Amino acid sequence: MDVLEQTRAFDARIAELAGRQHGVVARRQLLALGLGREAVEVRIRSGRLHRLHSGVYAVGHKVLPPEARWMAAVLFCGPAAALSHRSATMLWRLRGHSSRAIDVTSGSKSRSRNGIRRHYAVLPSDEVTVERGIAVTTVPRTLLDFAAVASVDEVEHALRESEYLRLYDRLSLPDLLDRYPRRHGARVVRECLARRAEAPSGRVKSRLEEKFLPFLRRHELPLPQLNAWISLEQASYEVDCLWPTTKTIVELDGYAGHGTRGAFREDRARDRRLRVAGYGVTRIAWAQLDDEPDEIAADLRVLLSAV
Repeated sequence: MDVLEQTRAFDARIAELAGRQHGVVARRQLLALGLGREAVEVRIRSGRLHRLHSGVYAVGHKVLPPEARWMAAVLFCGPAAALSHRSATMLWRLRGHSSRAIDVTSGSKSRSRNGIRRHYAVLPSDEVTVERGIAVTTVPRTLLDFAAVASVDEVEHALRESEYLRLYDRLSLPDLLDRYPRRHGARVVRECLARRAEAPSGRVKSRLEEKFLPFLRRHELPLPQLNAWISLEQASYEVDCLWPTTKTIVELDGYAGHGTRGAFREDRARDRRLRVAGYGVTRIAWAQLDDEPDEIAADLRVLLSAV
């Protein structure tokens, strides 16, 4: 095999490896493929490899989706590393946003740098898995770690979302609490599990709904069914919050979902049909929860006490 054929063969192997890893590779993996150190440097100089971290490269270009950035961070932190904490909640789709720093847990102690937030722990095999080709903490372990850096409301939302997505694991959250009873975050997880035992059914779909449940708890108001369906003769409607006993409905209006003229008209027509069927419909906007919380709580208390 001549030099050109050998180069093409190595490039094909690199492309195959990168295709399994969201377009990124580690130097140690290239050496394991049989490339020499000089061959790696030649590809860096020619722009076929782009340095992301020390010893970690993007293949071909540097326009990277989140999965590629997560993969690169895990590769940089070593073979036993796993995505964790806030970043793991994003990979599992339990949260829709996070800080720019990428959380990685590994068994080697090292300071955070290069946009990677390092966490030290020797992760047992039953607390790590692979999702979308990326080593990541299991959902229960992710929730336990997340509870160490997030509020109770944030963790409850992530827990609710994991239940909705049916992201269960052989090792459950209660199992982890038994394993780590005094771990930072354990208290928050216990509170979340207690809340879930008495929580309303349904999925929290928006940030406003996520904000509304803590508001109800602070004012000691009963919790509703979330995103519940009501069937009328004309049609079926999904409502944000429903208290069936009093037939009370609260719609949480964010501009993104209700800001067009068509959406405005359809909302009002739907409210009219629900009122004809005997339901009381109240609309609450995001700013009102901040600007007039006591007034809203007092009005809801009256509405929810009516029979």
